Amino acid sequence: MSRFTGSSWKVSRRLGYSISETGKELLKRKTAPGQHGAKRSKQKEYGAQLAEKQKVRFTYGISEKQFVKTFNEVSKMEGMTGVNFLKTLESRLDNLVYRIGFATTRAQARQLVNHGHILVDGKKVDIPSYRLKPGQTISMKETSKNLVVVKAALEAKVSRPEYVSFDADKQVGTFVRFPERDEFLPEINEQLIVEFYNRA
Repeated sequence: MSRFTGSSWKVSRRLGYSISETGKELLKRKTAPGQHGAKRSKQKEYGAQLAEKQKVRFTYGISEKQFVKTFNEVSKMEGMTGVNFLKTLESRLDNLVYRIGFATTRAQARQLVNHGHILVDGKKVDIPSYRLKPGQTISMKETSKNLVVVKAALEAKVSRPEYVSFDADKQVGTFVRFPERDEFLPEINEQLIVEFYNRA
């Protein structure tokens, strides 16, 4: 199976990075899992590049094949490849469902999309990797608005990034604009990912 189904907490501890962006995974133990987790040696250049790639891949919950395919597409675009890559991942439908607050995790958001609960500009889209353009709207199907998980997620949502907006009365979210680089994943060094894929 291409999609990771193991413990996200172990992954976060191994990478020393909270892939849920909440920091909860590292509160109790910050060392890597396993008997010798605390004694692991410092990473070399290749290891650092690989770790950075894995941080982003597990954060967005996508397969290696899809990750590489997206990187190759973005590498042909004008501008800084690393920044464009992260912005492209951030514009995925499952990620924006999570950012707006219809789900508490990206995995939950992906499930909502897969099961046909999500509308983009009023039309059902069940492809998690669907990329939105600024100005497009995201809403729940009328029959899905009362789902317990959705209600709980919206109630738990404390804040949203400025590149998305949410109309609570209409229960419609909008992808306002592409994010600025300093508005998301501040701990990620995207240049290491570029170097990983461009290494000879």
